[in-house]
Amino acid sequence: MSSQPDRRTRLPDPRRQPRYAGLCTFGRYPRLEDVQPDASPVDWAVFGVPFDAGVTYRPGTRFAPRAIRDASQYLKHYHIEHDTDVPGVLSLADAGDAPVQPYDCETNSRDVLAFARTLADPAHTRLLALGGDHSIAYPCMKAAWERRGKPANGLALIHFDAHLDTVDAVLGERYSHASPFIRAIEDGIIDPKRMLTVGIRGPLNTRTDLDYAKQHGVTVLTCDQWRNDGQRVIDEFVRALADDEAYLSFDIDCVDPAYAPGTGTPSLGGFTSAEIFRILRSLRGVHLVGGDVVEVLPDRDVSQNTALLAAHVAFEILALDAVRRG
Repeated sequence: MSSQPDRRTRLPDPRRQPRYAGLCTFGRYPRLEDVQPDASPVDWAVFGVPFDAGVTYRPGTRFAPRAIRDASQYLKHYHIEHDTDVPGVLSLADAGDAPVQPYDCETNSRDVLAFARTLADPAHTRLLALGGDHSIAYPCMKAAWERRGKPANGLALIHFDAHLDTVDAVLGERYSHASPFIRAIEDGIIDPKRMLTVGIRGPLNTRTDLDYAKQHGVTVLTCDQWRNDGQRVIDEFVRALADDEAYLSFDIDCVDPAYAPGTGTPSLGGFTSAEIFRILRSLRGVHLVGGDVVEVLPDRDVSQNTALLAAHVAFEILALDAVRRG
């Protein structure tokens, strides 16, 4: 471990300890229990939620937190486009995995929320979750909302996905990966009029799948719309948010399966990895107070491409906060 006296996060020196050696934490960041005694509070705690009982097609995302951590060993410090040293600006830590209830989505949500409530300093520390399927976003959004004092108007939301995830129930299950945002909106956690969903593409089950978003004021931007000057919509949304607190939820299937094959509900015609980095970096200035990266399915991955992309997406989320803090 190098001394790094001017860094917010102390990391192993890759020129002394190779990246394939040592404890496998996200980004090689220290464990939360190893930094909590420090006087300075942790800015972001990264934790896994190895749960996939909420899927409607192919399971296996329960193994994603391990896969993403493994792929993240090659994450480096300095973000070229943002001109910021992310772990130099932010105090970062890996908080391990939340306990899960693999046979019950609603019970699992309660247990993940209870775990998130215990992490670090609720008034200061933001949480970034590594799923798991998208059902885990609901307790993570609720945790972020609670940690920000339960604002009456809810949090803003930036949501990347091939799917809307506002279905009321699938096969009688109201807490699956198809329903996290309808539950969060119902509970006042998320303000639908300050919600942007990016990457939607078809085919859909029915035209009425779009009705909930239209009726509640959600801004929906499909992949094709983004390619036809949709960046303007994102830029206007970011400007309108100003300093509003926002949560970012990232489903890896918003990226085309040619670039992210390891996912359980693949949808063709999605973003390239370069396009998704461009979009994420365009969010510069957003006041993020929490986030998640979900739906990585290691069993369907090729050469660790999807897990590596997910690790870099998580790094991009952290970089948005680092550059905002300057």
